[in-house]
Amino acid sequence: MAALAKYAGSRWNAETELAWRRVYRLVSSIMIEAAEEAARTSPPWWQGEVVAHERRTPDVAVLTVRPDQAYPYRAGQYTSLETPWWPRVWRHYSFASAPRPDGLLTFHVKAVQAGWVSNALVHRAAPGDVLRLGPAVGGMTLDDTDDADLLLVGGGTGIAPLRALVEEVAGRGGGRSVEVFHGARTPAELYELAALREAAERHRWLTVRAVLSGPGAGTAEAAAAGLLAGELPEAVARFGPWTGRTAYLSGPPAMVRRTSGVLLRSGLPAERIRHDLVGDLAAP
Repeated sequence: MAALAKYAGSRWNAETELAWRRVYRLVSSIMIEAAEEAARTSPPWWQGEVVAHERRTPDVAVLTVRPDQAYPYRAGQYTSLETPWWPRVWRHYSFASAPRPDGLLTFHVKAVQAGWVSNALVHRAAPGDVLRLGPAVGGMTLDDTDDADLLLVGGGTGIAPLRALVEEVAGRGGGRSVEVFHGARTPAELYELAALREAAERHRWLTVRAVLSGPGAGTAEAAAAGLLAGELPEAVARFGPWTGRTAYLSGPPAMVRRTSGVLLRSGLPAERIRHDLVGDLAAP
């Protein structure tokens, strides 16, 4: 209320304050009731022990976490994480694997400038540390009633949920064509490319293309390594059309929006383009 009053200036008066207090009470009561309802069927958070911490690049780490109890989620979803070093500061991270029999969870984290949580997870976290996890959310999951071929486009650590989707398709025995575009600025940032290419060698239904947009793009060395040059949305457009497929987009919001626009202009219906732009999933 104090912040609203300060920035509303002369427009703030007793009538305005009363209206805002009524709205605030309504919103908070709805949130409290929803939280109490959810608590009847699942905990508000889970404790998760870091059991492995692997640095893929100087600022990207892959964390493996063991939750303290069964943790329900689906490939393509994300959760919120809290570290012991920044209590009550939560950030969203996608699951980088499909659900496993051993219950372990995998996350890809990139440390960003002034990112409290991301820097702690990349540069400070180690096996034995305990994180808190919120419930799984997000609608970027496979439709069990639709067996359409897939187009998966991931920029940077946005490849994480797409990697999980590939695992889920493989677990179902394939049966559909899956095209993956993994984009980054530098070759080092294509940290998941080797694993994806190895999966493509095992599964004939999987095709993997890597796109380089920064230094080294377009060089003979990059071409020899099978790296396409250019921005990720334009690379996707070059290999279209993608009619009949369902597209899953993950990565920086600007990339997701541009790729979505490219696909819409190519004739792919909006209902076949899926992403979770509820804020930046790579938030610091």
